[in-house]
Amino acid sequence: MDNKTTLFRNHNSTCRSRANAVIIIAALFMLVITSCQEEGSKPFLGLFGEKRPLTKDERMKWWRDARFGMFIHWGLYAVPAGQWKGKQIPGIGEWIMERADIPVAEYEPLAQQFNPVKFNADEFVGIAKNAGMKYIVITSKHHDGFCLWDSKVTDYDIIDATPFKRDILKELSKACRKQGIKLCFYHSIMDWHHPDAQRPFYPNYNDGKKSNPNFARYVENYMKPQLKELITKYGPLGVMWFDGEWIKDWTEPQGKDLYNYVRALQPNILINNRVGKGRKEMEGLNKGDQEYAGDFGTPEQQIPATGLPGVDWESCMTMNDTWGYKSYDHNWKSSEDLLQKLADIASKGGNFLLNVGPTAEGVIPDASVERLAAIGNWMKVNSESIYGTTASPLGKLPWGRCTAKPGKLYLHVFDWPTNLRLEVPGLKNQVNKAYLLSDKKRTTLTVRRESKDTIAVRIPREAPDVVNTVVVLEIKDK
Repeated sequence: MDNKTTLFRNHNSTCRSRANAVIIIAALFMLVITSCQEEGSKPFLGLFGEKRPLTKDERMKWWRDARFGMFIHWGLYAVPAGQWKGKQIPGIGEWIMERADIPVAEYEPLAQQFNPVKFNADEFVGIAKNAGMKYIVITSKHHDGFCLWDSKVTDYDIIDATPFKRDILKELSKACRKQGIKLCFYHSIMDWHHPDAQRPFYPNYNDGKKSNPNFARYVENYMKPQLKELITKYGPLGVMWFDGEWIKDWTEPQGKDLYNYVRALQPNILINNRVGKGRKEMEGLNKGDQEYAGDFGTPEQQIPATGLPGVDWESCMTMNDTWGYKSYDHNWKSSEDLLQKLADIASKGGNFLLNVGPTAEGVIPDASVERLAAIGNWMKVNSESIYGTTASPLGKLPWGRCTAKPGKLYLHVFDWPTNLRLEVPGLKNQVNKAYLLSDKKRTTLTVRRESKDTIAVRIPREAPDVVNTVVVLEIKDK
């Protein structure tokens, strides 16, 4: 046998081996695909480790389970704290630039006074976590245009314009990862500072009649590059929470384009409905329009009477009368009221985004901390009745609210019945067991059927929690 023949046979053998290897790899690849398709909920890992985009239900799962988050409104407006030139300015604190009609040239110098030396990211996140909150939404940029991160698109930011010289969002992102909290960013579409946006052209922009001819340039050359910074350098983020969409220069097609732009940067991020003209809370929209309008509705300072059936939603609310810090706003909601609001919102299938407004020094006001601590104490005992629950299947209840999980109903009793009988109307299911959620021994409470769709639970004389005692019913069937 000559050398040429030997080389030829060796070459054929090598080719057959490579072909067999390719077939084996292809078979394994198809097996992985089939397995992932059968599993459904597990992300598909491609040859290079890339994950397939999640379905909407998969994207929304962590958010639906969380039910409770912290909103943080913080920026230069914390410096005047609701006062300008010796006068108290009516309205919400973060709107002082508009409410006091402050020119850009007079507002900008506030950056030189913004030096929150008492800011501690771990402390902020710890306050949220101890309250039972699962995510934080902070104002990366509010309507005044000032940025809380080191933006390369502008010098009007925390690094370049203030003596603080620390990237607040970077520090929060590290603290959130460390403590297991989802970080999310609020971002204003409207911008009173940028010359190509709304503010320089008129003081009374609320009339909706004025326009800025350079607004499209602002979107492409300023807003989108900033959003890219936020998503790629501080992510992965849980939510991009837009606001300021009501101005005349913002349209629904622009909203759809921005929705797609953000999702292309991070496919599994959540986006609220204000990315478009979203204030209708997505009611009555078909499936295609829901994606167009964003992933969830955002009723502000209100709880929808019957929730928003068929739509994901989140009530955002202040603890007093302002979002941004105002030194003289002491009209605080009680911790009892806030706790019952949390249960009310969860009972209607919504999330509760509760706001804090830090001071210019970087401190969350004591009144906010005290209320969050009170909610946290309740959550340590009763969080099972909030996390991962769905809306109540029962009608209006005279003594409180109800949340649900498969096989369980959580009865949130605000008004403890003096006759020691907790009547539950609208329940036809068999009750296998009833007990107080605060009772670690799960001592069985007596249940009696009053009629075909009403049961009564015999409850103790004293309510374990006068604000909200949770009674658990383990039921048969749906």
